[in-house]
Amino acid sequence: MRVIVQRVTQASVTINNKTYNEIANGFLLLVGFTEGDGLAEIKYLVHKISKLRVFSDAEGKMNLSIGQVQGQILSISQFTLYAALKKGNRPSFTAAQNPEEAKKNYTMFNAALGQEGIIVRAGVFGADMQVILTNDGPVTIIYDTNDLK
Repeated sequence: MRVIVQRVTQASVTINNKTYNEIANGFLLLVGFTEGDGLAEIKYLVHKISKLRVFSDAEGKMNLSIGQVQGQILSISQFTLYAALKKGNRPSFTAAQNPEEAKKNYTMFNAALGQEGIIVRAGVFGADMQVILTNDGPVTIIYDTNDLK
């Protein structure tokens, strides 16, 4: 499982030229799954992301979590995080989890983040989406559970 976390001052997702969801201060998450990903990876990353201390405290140090600043999450499914680019110029996505399983995991991931007391807004799994964000800092963190194996 791969998640790109971007600290944002605002983010929105548009589908068919209409704003579908938006947040103010918080995280934009780009979320991808590979074969074999499931509950263990979801639990691990929900814990890491919900406790990630990258928001500024009163002294300007990155010391606060998203919950402590009452931030929100905009979660976007992103199978292209598993693009293979070693051969040729056209990416292969064979490492991405099959869509049926990935959709189930994406829904479970978002629900688990919500159970941490964080407001979670999402895009539409498999839709053609346009994502707009203002990266704050910029702060961008990449989690990959394959690094743990």
